[in-house]
Amino acid sequence: MKKVILPLMSVIILALIAGAVWLFMNLQEQKQVNRDMQELAELDKQEMENEYERFALQYSEMKTQINNDSIVEQLTQEQMRTQQLLEELKKVKADDAREITRLKKELATVREVLRSYIIQVDSLNRLNESLKEENSRVSAELEQRTAQVAGLSSEKASLSEKVAIAAQLDATNINLTLINKRDKDTKKLKDTRKMRVSFTITKNVTASNGNRTVYVRIQNPGGNTLSGGGSFPYENKNLEYTMKKTVEYTGEELTINTYWDVSQMLEGGQYRVSIFADGNMIGSRTFNFE
Repeated sequence: MKKVILPLMSVIILALIAGAVWLFMNLQEQKQVNRDMQELAELDKQEMENEYERFALQYSEMKTQINNDSIVEQLTQEQMRTQQLLEELKKVKADDAREITRLKKELATVREVLRSYIIQVDSLNRLNESLKEENSRVSAELEQRTAQVAGLSSEKASLSEKVAIAAQLDATNINLTLINKRDKDTKKLKDTRKMRVSFTITKNVTASNGNRTVYVRIQNPGGNTLSGGGSFPYENKNLEYTMKKTVEYTGEELTINTYWDVSQMLEGGQYRVSIFADGNMIGSRTFNFE
């Protein structure tokens, strides 16, 4: 009887050891995934901080180029608001999704307000040039108006960077939908045959019209990009995309749908969708699927 019990105990002990080893390896892998997701969140937060700092600097530079007390006061208020939001962002943890989302929306608002001031200053500059052309015919009137717009004749080159920021597209209402083999929406990854990413490019009267190639990048819980068979340049490197679509942008609001046929096993967890156009990341959002 003892000869039977001893081998059985050995088998049980070996099974327990194997189970412990598997559990340890699985925990280590999960920790690595969590570290990767945290790193992505930190990079996203740092990018937002850089944008806030750049916008605050733009307000400061614009104040030196105009001589209108009313506009300078407005720019000062917007600059202070931008700096306040930057300080709030610096105090927020990268994994605080609710606060990061709120501050990302605030960032879009700051960008929109900055665009309006760029347009206003540019309009004043063009008015100043028009007054100069009429100098020979209405010199007296020109002198009076020139005094009102003194300091607004800076060269167009000094506003080129600001115009580029104002012309940057924004993607909002980003959604990731799972679709089954009957082309119906589903919440189960195992039934998914397609993924649909839909989003809206907001209205932007300062952006140039014409064809735009929009790249959609979906990253799985492991941080890997769902393959779409190609790549695109972004910040001195090439990034793999999941889908791309060429659309005609006219400056008005535009809704876009893109589809990806599932070609690999989908794992449960957090999926990140990033939208790129004109060399910029114009929007991103995360989704959780079981």
